Amino acid sequence: MNVTILAASGGVGLALTRQALERGYTVTALARTPARIDLPDSPQLTRVAADVRDPDSLAKALDGSDIVLSGLGIAQGDKPGALTAGAHGVIDSRPGRIIWLGAYGTGPSAQAAGFATRTLLKAMGAELTDKIAADAAVLAAGGTVFHSGPFANGPASTTRRTVGLHETPKRFFPARISRETVAAAMLDEAQTPRFPGRVAVPLAL
Repeated sequence: MNVTILAASGGVGLALTRQALERGYTVTALARTPARIDLPDSPQLTRVAADVRDPDSLAKALDGSDIVLSGLGIAQGDKPGALTAGAHGVIDSRPGRIIWLGAYGTGPSAQAAGFATRTLLKAMGAELTDKIAADAAVLAAGGTVFHSGPFANGPASTTRRTVGLHETPKRFFPARISRETVAAAMLDEAQTPRFPGRVAVPLAL
């Protein structure tokens, strides 16, 4: 399987890249600074420079992509708009499938997350608006958006499960989940599509 990974030098992006290689996939890993993709060289790995705020570089990097997985987040110091720009750049490249990283408690999952989580997330201001707009664009294009709880460190859960919003356990605050588990769940979806055009919620059981 050939996959393209957006924001491959970040926490989830790096986990996606490493795990995809471990699964035997051929990986094109995109980052603003490809040297920061801290993984050993491999004939199955191609590092490519691309910036979501530079449409030309992103279009060139995504040309011919079949499955695009995004670990894109909002880095410290970034102005809001990066997520929406990235989403539209990926959509415009017309890949076969898009698997996107979102956040539980935003957009479609806000109601399921509960009042306390919604209240906390409102403090994000323009960043929250950016997340919601990016997710909506990906969903409208038929992509899958993963809404995970707060990130934790640790290995991928071997008993992980991915559910739809209606199956999400009711909690006062969403459970923490490791980046490795989220990456593994996203790659599971790449291998066996279950949630096209829907929000998926990864759980570590």
